[in-house]
Amino acid sequence: MIDRAGLADFLRTRREALQPEDAGLPRGPRRRTAGLRREEVAALCHMSVDYYARLERRRGPQPSEQMLASIAQGLHLSHMERDHLFRLAGHRPPVSGVVGEHISPGLLRVLDRLGDTPAEIVTELGETLRQTSLGVALTGDTTAYSGPERSLGYRWFTMPEVRRRYAPEEHAFLSRMYASGLREVLALRGPDSRAAHLAELLLDRSEEFRRLWAGHEVGVRPGQVKRFAHPEVGALELHCQHLVDPGHAHSLLVYTAVPGSETHEKLRLLAAVGAQPLAG
Repeated sequence: MIDRAGLADFLRTRREALQPEDAGLPRGPRRRTAGLRREEVAALCHMSVDYYARLERRRGPQPSEQMLASIAQGLHLSHMERDHLFRLAGHRPPVSGVVGEHISPGLLRVLDRLGDTPAEIVTELGETLRQTSLGVALTGDTTAYSGPERSLGYRWFTMPEVRRRYAPEEHAFLSRMYASGLREVLALRGPDSRAAHLAELLLDRSEEFRRLWAGHEVGVRPGQVKRFAHPEVGALELHCQHLVDPGHAHSLLVYTAVPGSETHEKLRLLAAVGAQPLAG
């Protein structure tokens, strides 16, 4: 059963303990609220202010597991805090493990401080969990997919339009890299894993993937520079740094350009216009 009083108090105390800087938000000169405001938390959790406020006021429907996961992520809860939240709301906590999708607070704090940089947090299967706004401008909103299409490797072999964002001379190498990476994750997670399911789907749907899979190639790693073909600003050469969270099998990918380079100027343009098409 849901513990409405306990849930409300827990949400309020976690909200008041989370500072704007922890979530990548400006503090502002007139802030009097302890921690975050309800409307800020609601935005971070991707829900209405009214829905979140009712939870803190011990009202409203029992939150779903999906809603609780969003709240846990928005409030930067640790795994233990997330599990406590689920129990207060009358749900069994998700099974813990490195293949989960709950991002650690530390990794989120790093991402939240990269507002002027293309960056994203991805799973070991290439599923984007969170992007900066400039990351969306660079690659599109890759958090919006569902099912197997959440995996970039899956989309690479089944959705031709995905490749248009990448320099044509990189396509053959990227195909090898995605096939190699999936084979390594499958060996790590086993024949009943999601990686195995993705491999089965791709073997059925992509001739290119079948050919590469038959080669049993592993260890193909990306170079220091990634070359994109952006639909609005054209060719981009970006250095990609990886910050790995081994406890959760997540990676923070940060894309940077050499200061003063043509790509650096194009990133500044993207930051100014966001993901909106440029005027012709």
